[in-house]
Amino acid sequence: MKQRRAVVSVVGKDQVGIIAKVTTILSDNQVNILDISQTILQDFFTMMMIVDVTSIENLDGLQAKFDDISEELGLKINVQLDEIFKAMHRV
Repeated sequence: MKQRRAVVSVVGKDQVGIIAKVTTILSDNQVNILDISQTILQDFFTMMMIVDVTSIENLDGLQAKFDDISEELGLKINVQLDEIFKAMHRV
């Protein structure tokens, strides 16, 4: 079976627990992190992850779980298949 990858992006005000909550959702859903980059610019937190979503048929359920913590923490969290992400951000 070919590996399906997705991009998870997280943006918002820096605060304790962002990485823990996002990665807990991924772990609870058997999603492996393939690559990760995060930075803090003044009070702004940004993180991009490439994840393996081969075992997930529909990303809507995963996005709904991210929406819950997005609202709780005041963040913007998106998950989308990497081919869609690449197509949307093609120069």
